[in-house]
Amino acid sequence: MLTAASVAFLATPCYGWAVTPIDPSAGVQAVDIPTLNLGDLGGDSAAQERARAAIAEAFGNYGLIYIAGHGVDIEAVHRLYDEFLRFTAEDAAVKERLSSGDIWYQRGWTPPNTEKAVIAGGQPDFKECYFAAPVETDSECEIQYPEIYAENRWPEGYAEFERLYLEVGKQVHGVGAQLLEGCAVALGLSRDTFASRIQGAPHVFRLLRYLPLNQQQVDQGILWGEEHTDFNLVTLLPGGRFHDPSGVRCPRPDEGSGLYLRTRPSAEFPDGMLIKGTPPAGCLVAQVGQQLEILSGGRFLATPHVITAPGTPGYSRCSAAHFVHLHSYQILKPLDECASEESIRAYSPPVLAGTYSIKTLVDIGLAPAEALSKLGYRHYGRLADIRGRQG
Repeated sequence: MLTAASVAFLATPCYGWAVTPIDPSAGVQAVDIPTLNLGDLGGDSAAQERARAAIAEAFGNYGLIYIAGHGVDIEAVHRLYDEFLRFTAEDAAVKERLSSGDIWYQRGWTPPNTEKAVIAGGQPDFKECYFAAPVETDSECEIQYPEIYAENRWPEGYAEFERLYLEVGKQVHGVGAQLLEGCAVALGLSRDTFASRIQGAPHVFRLLRYLPLNQQQVDQGILWGEEHTDFNLVTLLPGGRFHDPSGVRCPRPDEGSGLYLRTRPSAEFPDGMLIKGTPPAGCLVAQVGQQLEILSGGRFLATPHVITAPGTPGYSRCSAAHFVHLHSYQILKPLDECASEESIRAYSPPVLAGTYSIKTLVDIGLAPAEALSKLGYRHYGRLADIRGRQG
């Protein structure tokens, strides 16, 4: 059974609440975010209860959990970062051959200043990225959603980059699939609730390099990643690393840089508490996305988060994120077991996950606005052609 505290968290839905932008200088609260030992999901009854309680509290209040016992090869992650940095050091012309605006940057290299948060106020994220799908996707969706289900694109002469990318991505995806089994149990659902809903979906593994700032940009308070919530089911972060101005790997340059997030609002903190997302050594970080918030009827929280840059010029950071998605044919609405009249109204109207993805990619500047025209009635053009010929 869930603990009383867990039930209290789950009993207070959150319906896409509006917040003021995160300001790490405004005061950060010290809280203990739960850690899930992944092995507890398959352990004895006491271990499974620990897992359920940890997920219920973490995803119900913070939208974020730390994961131990995950089995991801962290040394392979760092070798992958080394290969990625070798690629990002290439001339712009080399990288631009892998720049995939034609498929909305869902594969290959994304140039700096391309993506922006929906409420960013105009500042694009100060990063360059690489996207690839580490697991097999639905071949029919490659026709229905050609950009979201595009084939991977790899740079020439980077066989080790490709190998490590797929190896690490598959490992992290496996953690996400297990975590979703725990999420289902914590919500009182069948353990396999999400298994069929994610099979063949457009899961993507993303490498990121946050760019060095100059003194003027530091003084202006430029952020590496503006405040946002992820739009997928769950996001898994296998840890990153900083590099000093000479490019040498180094410790975090100051306590003000890194991941900050906002908790569920409360009477004491109507905009939620601002907390720092620093995991225990060796742990992965997992975050709730908008799709999981909707399916849970608001019982799990898609947390606003921001990535701040160091207060000293010249530092960069390398990191990765794996995005576990719903299959694009799945309907986004509260699951029956999580639905109430209030939550149904809050997340209406229902929409296909694929449609939701297209709309979000337009909102964050990766897909063109014309992509939305594909979602409408298809016969206007045909009738216009007929009328034109009849002239």
